[in-house]
Amino acid sequence: MHTKIIHIVFLSFFIGAINTAVYSQDLKPKKQSLKVDKQPTNTTTTAPIPTDSIVSKKQDSLPKKAPMLEGIVYRKAKDYEKLDQKKKQLTLYNEAELNYLDFELKAGKIVYDFAKGEIYAGRLKDSLGNYSQNPIFKQGEDVIEPDSIRYNTKSRKAMVWNSRTSQSEFRIKAEISKKENDSVYFMQNVRFTTAKDIENPEYYFKTRKIKFVPNKKVVTGVTNMVIADVPTPIGLPFAFFPMSKKAESGFIIPTFGDTNLQGYYIQNGGYYFAISDKVDLNVLGDYYTNGSYALRGESSYAQRYKYNGRVNIRYENQIFSELGLPDYQRSTQYNIQWSHSQDQKSNPSSRFSASVNLGSGQYFTQSLNNNNIGSRLNNQMNSSITYSKTFESVPQVNMTLGATHSQTTGVESIINMSLPTLQLSVDRVYPFAKEGSAKKGFIKNINLSYNLRGENRVNTTEDKFFKSEMFNDLNTGFQHSIPISTNFKVLKHLSVSTGASYNEVWYMNTIEKQYDLGENKVIDRRVNGFDSFRTYNLNASIGTTIYGTFNFSKDSKLQAIRHLVTPKIGYTYSPSFEQYYDTYAIDATGTTMAEYTRFQQGIFGAPGKSFSNIMNLSLGNSFEAKIKDDESETGEPKKLMLLNSLNFSTSYNISADSLAWAPLQISASTNLFKDKMNINFGTTLDPYAIDNNGRKIDMFNIDNGGSLFRMTSANMTVNWSFASTDAIFGNEEKSDKQNVLNGGRADDLFGRSTDLGDNRQTLFDEDEDAADRPFTGFYNTKLPWDLVFAYSLTYGNSRRESEITNNSVMVSGNIEITPRWKFGFSTGYDFVQQGVTFTQLRFERDLMSWRMNFSWVPLGDYTSWGFFIGIKSSMLSDLKWEKKSVPDKRYRN
Repeated sequence: MHTKIIHIVFLSFFIGAINTAVYSQDLKPKKQSLKVDKQPTNTTTTAPIPTDSIVSKKQDSLPKKAPMLEGIVYRKAKDYEKLDQKKKQLTLYNEAELNYLDFELKAGKIVYDFAKGEIYAGRLKDSLGNYSQNPIFKQGEDVIEPDSIRYNTKSRKAMVWNSRTSQSEFRIKAEISKKENDSVYFMQNVRFTTAKDIENPEYYFKTRKIKFVPNKKVVTGVTNMVIADVPTPIGLPFAFFPMSKKAESGFIIPTFGDTNLQGYYIQNGGYYFAISDKVDLNVLGDYYTNGSYALRGESSYAQRYKYNGRVNIRYENQIFSELGLPDYQRSTQYNIQWSHSQDQKSNPSSRFSASVNLGSGQYFTQSLNNNNIGSRLNNQMNSSITYSKTFESVPQVNMTLGATHSQTTGVESIINMSLPTLQLSVDRVYPFAKEGSAKKGFIKNINLSYNLRGENRVNTTEDKFFKSEMFNDLNTGFQHSIPISTNFKVLKHLSVSTGASYNEVWYMNTIEKQYDLGENKVIDRRVNGFDSFRTYNLNASIGTTIYGTFNFSKDSKLQAIRHLVTPKIGYTYSPSFEQYYDTYAIDATGTTMAEYTRFQQGIFGAPGKSFSNIMNLSLGNSFEAKIKDDESETGEPKKLMLLNSLNFSTSYNISADSLAWAPLQISASTNLFKDKMNINFGTTLDPYAIDNNGRKIDMFNIDNGGSLFRMTSANMTVNWSFASTDAIFGNEEKSDKQNVLNGGRADDLFGRSTDLGDNRQTLFDEDEDAADRPFTGFYNTKLPWDLVFAYSLTYGNSRRESEITNNSVMVSGNIEITPRWKFGFSTGYDFVQQGVTFTQLRFERDLMSWRMNFSWVPLGDYTSWGFFIGIKSSMLSDLKWEKKSVPDKRYRN
């Protein structure tokens, strides 16, 4: 019988409460006379009040006795309750209950012998010899369910038969348990395990004697491991297990192995610091016999209802080959990760968040410890730290202070960083509309706002990161903008909006172009100091929405198609700001001059020299169908989106002397199969022709003997994610969190992240309900599965090259072959390079309290495999066997 387990220590509450108690009261106490014979269920008794034989008006000089009970004792029994004065026993039979203070005792039979000072609680046995109604002791959320209990109130010692307890992740069952005092227990013929079912565990440790100190430690004698009720040769002469409900500091036992290039190694050894309930720290290290080493610090912190976060700092000193050999290389790699999130309710007007992932560009490809597949295929690392504050003024003011980081991975890592960025925005103000009144018409809808952006930005390389050279190249600027706009209706159906924008930019550094006679070329000289420019522009647009419905027969499955059209015409005017332009000599003679602006390398751009008078044209479309729904109770048809969008856009520069028309942009998207498949398409059509050198000329393509438009580029993507109805892998809320933190994908399209230092983690999404689902046999007829399909096609023809630059397909899937066997794969094919892309195969067997998995990368530069079998519990994480072959890292410079 499956039992709910708790530590035996809670028995002491019951024992101390019932000490010397003879009488009790029912759940609904009523004062009645004491009866010695059998009593019906749900009756109560009251204890007589002891008095002296001599009555005196004066107060008794003897001290008053303490009350026998600290509170009311409630009793209940289904068949009978018996108080035997001759034997001095109180007996409760069948569904017996005793409640006292904050605990409750239930059993088939409860007997209290107040002459001997002993309490007994046990089971009931029916005519077939089956036992039922095991004693159950509850105190708060803690429960103990032995076969029987015996306690002596005088010696305050107890004997418990077949006790079932839990301590931390351990479940313990002992034939006999002896309570020596309130803090020490001795157990005989014990088995303990981390399996959920203590009655039928997958494995357990068997020992004859145990000393058990609740919430502190378990000390055992000779211990033998039993798997599936079969004794194994694995054993220990003695064992010590620290027990605590709180996290405890301690050493972390490393793993051992070898690689082809670094030799033998010790990985993931270190020390865990349980600093407090809110902060912990994990310090780990690796060492290789060729001299390579690695250090890692991992910390998690949390404040309930306020914030939580995680920090990872990793450093590796890598040595390849041997000193003196021509291929000897030495490198250092590092990676810093920080994630911080704030509870939205903690402070609605002030928010702080962080997502940091920065370090060496080759860390994930060259790391000796992490075989992180998703991150190795990613070519970008990004970081952001943001603090925002809302000032509840009128108008409302929003302020954001942040820093961003973007870094390419690889040998030549390029870093773009802003440190810091200040954004300030003032909410819209309607100067011609009264507060709370409707804003209708041209005048009342006039509104303006103010925006400020200040930024320090730098573009640098990895070897200059956070060095003096990086700060010397820092560009600083402030951008002020005041947009003014209004909108109104024309002819009831046309929406018109007009506006203007004033912009002012401040720079703390500009450039000056000069011809250097020594170098015989034009150089850009950095000029530090304040400088600024001002621009403005005007804009207007008019648009409407047109609905068209095509109705079909009422008896047909397709009842109607709805076409939504949104045409829009816009106009933008920008004058020429040639006053901000200068000239410079492009040769040694100084006779040939060219124009430039000193602001052209500014972080907010430069003022335009050309007069701009542009008309923008766009046309949006969407198609929706109404399908007859036979399952609808109301008879209403269901809506089905046929085409989410089909958009056309172009522009015409009225003031341009040539090439006035911009290329026509076309984009479309739709979802199919109940939104499981997403299709996106885009293309660019240029109306102008090109010459033999591939340069655009001022002649329409049709006038040059071609078609009306010349396709310069096109792209298409198809993403299809589908699964069986009962699949446990395709939950969008579950993702590879560490892979995302490292910069990879949340799904397993590029494979699952595998930390070779912690193989206790599953290769699949954790199924929290798997252990509670009943076993349906060896074969699983439902076979839950999921599949992700991605296809990408890119075509380029800007210079008549007419080539497909990208044509690839990627597939990943998972299937539960049997109730506890899982198989997954990730692969793909590149049709341009004509080769199989990254491929990973994953196998896993859920062994209840154990896990066995195998991961294999059979192709490519990073071929590897790893096998692991071990106990899931963190307390016995060192009880495992693993074998792996990691990729041979090659230092690339």
